[in-house]
Amino acid sequence: MKDCIFCNLELEPTQKLILRNEYCMFLQLKQAQQQGICLEGSGVIIPIVHRATPFDLTVDEWNATYALLLDVKNYLDEMYQPQGYNLGWNCGEIGGQHIFHSHLHVLPRYADEPLAGKGIRFMFKSEENKREQILNK
Repeated sequence: MKDCIFCNLELEPTQKLILRNEYCMFLQLKQAQQQGICLEGSGVIIPIVHRATPFDLTVDEWNATYALLLDVKNYLDEMYQPQGYNLGWNCGEIGGQHIFHSHLHVLPRYADEPLAGKGIRFMFKSEENKREQILNK
């Protein structure tokens, strides 16, 4: 995949490889390393082999993702001292996926955020996300 920024890390110059194992890597954008910003410390865990979504991961890749996630948490706890985390996969265009190489978002959360205490489902439950009713069934 010659245009994929996760297959070709040099395509995104602000992207930094932080941790890796045999099957996957943890990447952060340079701006996520700045203290006090929105999404401070955030990054993504990606499989080294191009996989479109997590549904395409092998068992070895799943296990390696879990193992790396534990290492990432230790790293983020030490570097950023968050008070919580959100983890998430965006799958498919409607699910918000913009880069079609599977990536697990690791989002440290902080007590001083305006949305502290609000989880992943918060935005989905909002009135702005209310689905249109099907009138002609």
